[in-house]
Amino acid sequence: MLVIVCYDVSTEAKAGRRRLRRVARVCEGVGQRVQKSVFECQVDLAEFEALERALLAEIDAAQDCLRLYRLPETRGYAVREYGTFKSTDFEGPLVV
Repeated sequence: MLVIVCYDVSTEAKAGRRRLRRVARVCEGVGQRVQKSVFECQVDLAEFEALERALLAEIDAAQDCLRLYRLPETRGYAVREYGTFKSTDFEGPLVV
């Protein structure tokens, strides 16, 4: 399934800036950055649950915002891209 991870971490304090880096690092390990605080992740259910647990361990729910959008393949989805960023097609052929 495709998962969209969006977050807004309060960076007013030094601890918030550390949380922001840790949240980004968790996301970078699973998906690809499509905007500064938005990642696309192609995961199965177990990987999704692990990602969710890892992110919840990093944020401060009293100050930060985390949103996870699950787009199951049974419903189908389409992504339209505009601008300079071109995402990686994980379903397409791998060319090395």
